[in-house]
Amino acid sequence: MDPLSEVLSLLNTRRSVFAGLKAGGDWAIDFPPPDDIKFNAIVQGSCWLTVEDVAQPIWLESGDCFLLSRKRAFSLRSELSLPAIPSDEIYHHAVNGIARCGSADDFFLIGGRFAFGDEASLLFDGLPPVAVIKHGSDQACVLSWALHRLADELARPSPGSAIVVQHLGHIMLVQVLRRYLAQDGDDAPSWLLAVSDPRIGAVIQAIHADPARAWTVETLADVAGVSRSTLALRFKQKAGVAPLEYVSRWRMRLAAQSLKAEQTTISAIAHRLGYDSDSAFSHAFKRIMKCAPREYRQKNGGADRNPA
Repeated sequence: MDPLSEVLSLLNTRRSVFAGLKAGGDWAIDFPPPDDIKFNAIVQGSCWLTVEDVAQPIWLESGDCFLLSRKRAFSLRSELSLPAIPSDEIYHHAVNGIARCGSADDFFLIGGRFAFGDEASLLFDGLPPVAVIKHGSDQACVLSWALHRLADELARPSPGSAIVVQHLGHIMLVQVLRRYLAQDGDDAPSWLLAVSDPRIGAVIQAIHADPARAWTVETLADVAGVSRSTLALRFKQKAGVAPLEYVSRWRMRLAAQSLKAEQTTISAIAHRLGYDSDSAFSHAFKRIMKCAPREYRQKNGGADRNPA
């Protein structure tokens, strides 16, 4: 499994909400910072999007999609100069999840909010506050299709809807991440930037394939086909952390998932991840996760029949 697929497999869609907006004439709406990751698709019409701390407004047209990955306020407007009303004023009166604003119906947007859990930070920390996917691209077509399917599932729930909604959220996220990975530019260090680099991506894939291995900078440099000093420098530039620190952080993400989802003992989890002693595992877990393994399991509702 490639690293992006593996990280996505750890995500758990804790919450998903669908809403639509029909508008027309002169209209402008202010939205509060979303608590979750927000996907949107313009089905009909066009509008301006402004996002807190993003300098330039963005013109959106039918078929365009955008994702908000930060907790920042944003606005949608037919004209930038128009005064905006709070979104609560119209969504409070929504019918079947569809709100209305303005004097006509020449604009239609559908959107979904997804809470993916703490594991998603590895992915979203590398994204800009707003990612726009323009109409006509493969990613935009898939996003628009997925949001339409999401609308149908949430408007008319049927057996299996919960798992369908979860997978639709993952599909939309993959399309945004693929677009990010394909673009060029001098970006800040992030996991996504690292995994898109052929040599560093190969190192990350090797770590994910065998997280319990006693990795050294030398063995990881052999995977990348570079010297130890070159790997150490390039890995830090791309990922923002040293190679062996990444090994530790990835192990702790796997440990956290096991503590939440399994009844396996803490000792067994430690051994599976390459730790010879419970104390060494506990020390590493506390350093990265800021609490003891048993405490993390209890806080996150994990099975605690065999907590040792």
